[in-house]
Amino acid sequence: MRSAMDMIPIEPERKAQLEECAKRRGQDPATALDDALATYLEWERQDFAEAVEGIRHGYEDVKAGRTRPATEFLADLHRKHDLPR
Repeated sequence: MRSAMDMIPIEPERKAQLEECAKRRGQDPATALDDALATYLEWERQDFAEAVEGIRHGYEDVKAGRTRPATEFLADLHRKHDLPR
């Protein structure tokens, strides 16, 4: 009988890393993979939500006129950090 790990194509190096991670945590590889995947997917969901919120906030700033020309911003940045032009 094939295990769940044999049904998901995983690079041999990644499989070895997963097995080592599972061993360190006292888990079977399937549980360690599920935990790692859950952690990544939650991080990705939060990252996406933060990006959408940042874009929405920027769009609201533009609509409200809370912007300045890029040339002005860049000139200030050059002055503030003593950057060459």
